[in-house]
Amino acid sequence: MRIFLTGGAGYIGSICAEYLLDHGHELVVFDNLTEGHRSAVDERARFVEGDLNDRGGILAAVRDAAPEAVMHFAANALVAESMRDPSKYFRNNVGGGVNLADAAIASGVKVFIFSSTCATYGVPERIPMDESLPQHPINPYGESKLMFERVLDWYDRLHGLRHVNLRYFNAAGASGSFGEYHRIETHLIPNVLRVALGQSPHAELYGTAHPTPDGTCIRDFIHIIDLAQAHELALRAPCSASYNIGTGTGYSVKQVIEAARRITGHPIPVVEKPARPGDPPRLVAAADKLRRELGWHPKFDALGDIIASAWRWHQAHPNGYAD
Repeated sequence: MRIFLTGGAGYIGSICAEYLLDHGHELVVFDNLTEGHRSAVDERARFVEGDLNDRGGILAAVRDAAPEAVMHFAANALVAESMRDPSKYFRNNVGGGVNLADAAIASGVKVFIFSSTCATYGVPERIPMDESLPQHPINPYGESKLMFERVLDWYDRLHGLRHVNLRYFNAAGASGSFGEYHRIETHLIPNVLRVALGQSPHAELYGTAHPTPDGTCIRDFIHIIDLAQAHELALRAPCSASYNIGTGTGYSVKQVIEAARRITGHPIPVVEKPARPGDPPRLVAAADKLRRELGWHPKFDALGDIIASAWRWHQAHPNGYAD
């Protein structure tokens, strides 16, 4: 298919773009490069630099690309920042998304794949988390993603825009060519690996008295290649739907750090910090619906495989895309 892919210079977008190209799709990548990296855009894709808040620009870019589908990865995604500057998150994640959806309608696009998040659920009522859980976000980031899910629901009802919301848990790992490198890094695995690379003196552990077996938060880590597979499968979804993407297995922060020590051979010192307010003790996906309806089968669901792929990429690119 011809796909218009936003945010393709970022971590998740770049690797999903690579996967789609490897599977025969034709891509136009659209990114404003405020958080992404030009060198993270696969050279087989056509790149267009632009901003979703430029309504005329995005209308023209989608019309020129004449895609059969849109994949939307572009978003601000820092929870703490969203608490300080909610306006930025509603303007960019909701307003920019509406501009993109309007451009898709204007160009006759009928398939829209949305990069959503488990943050739309807030603190879950039960574990594992399936799609029937009520959605009660606890920060503007999660709220902005939920708001755009609701926009897409109305666009399906009123314009026939078939869409799939893919609610990620913790994307991690790397492909052979692309990996995780953020201007502001908040994710556990790359921050732990920075210690092993000698770029940070210690890892920070937030909270050791959570109601979990070892007192640290438990999260569901999904390999980025398995995440990309879900996006390709979503192109063939017969109707609008929402799917969680996770392995269904949770690992604690201490387990992640111990696995990283084993894989890197580095002691990775840890400094304990107070628990962060509103940090749910457990977030683990139930992805049965994705497996059942779209035939998704993760290939790299072992924590060691995920960390090892990230470690190989960071060793080869110790300065990320700054090189």
